Amino acid sequence: APESLMQALEDLDYLAALDNDGNLSEFGIIMSEFPLDPQLSKSILASCEFECVDEMLTIAAMVTAPNCFLHAPPGTEEIALTCWRKFSHPAGDHFTLINVFNAFKEASASSASQCNNEKWCRDYFLSCSALRMAEIIRAELVEIMKRIELPISEPDFGSKENILNIKKSLLSGYFMHIARDVDGSGNYLMLTHRQVAQLHPFSSYYNTRRIPEWVLFHEFSVSEDNSIRVISEISPDLFVELVPQYYFSNLPPSESKDILQEVINHLSPVSAMKEEQK
Repeated sequence: APESLMQALEDLDYLAALDNDGNLSEFGIIMSEFPLDPQLSKSILASCEFECVDEMLTIAAMVTAPNCFLHAPPGTEEIALTCWRKFSHPAGDHFTLINVFNAFKEASASSASQCNNEKWCRDYFLSCSALRMAEIIRAELVEIMKRIELPISEPDFGSKENILNIKKSLLSGYFMHIARDVDGSGNYLMLTHRQVAQLHPFSSYYNTRRIPEWVLFHEFSVSEDNSIRVISEISPDLFVELVPQYYFSNLPPSESKDILQEVINHLSPVSAMKEEQK
């Protein structure tokens, strides 16, 4: 549909993948080397700057592969949740996926047989085939990085600086996928489309006491009860630091936008005054 085509071009423009004539920019050409969604490609390239490539490649592989969490058979839902909580990371689902992938790799390294691998996955209600697919995808992404001579930083997962850098990399690509909990009960209003969504049941924040106010989400699914899937907590300060100004100014008016504008004014009162004078 023409509207979808225009939206796609606009999104590519926001991601700095197009030049002034509507052709691929130099940045866009590098992004197109990756067989991934443009947002994910942009996040990987941003991770080169923020020195968290190793972790970002794992996230990219895990969100591209099929969902690794299995639907628990009736009566075992609580057991499954207890198992998954072992991988849960306070920063959000993207970080939880790194924990799952690393644990699977560790189990694979210590297990001599494929059967033991599959048993480990069954014990944790995880899909062995999805995790193996993630391994293959990640290896392919590493090959692409080497072929186009991009740096791969050393793994540093767990440090405070690394977690912040991963969030910055994710925001560089997914600044269009931001939502805010408007009533403190998990009703998330998306900044771009002004639609309300709930957390996906597979989210590590689902059924927990601490529901983050501002989140970055990987995808929005209408078919799954208007839910946002793979979400991580972000701060308004971090968002305004990394969002392109022309994207922010095109956002529809909302209470969330007003809050973010206040953050911008607080961070740079001089530029905000100039903006008002314009």
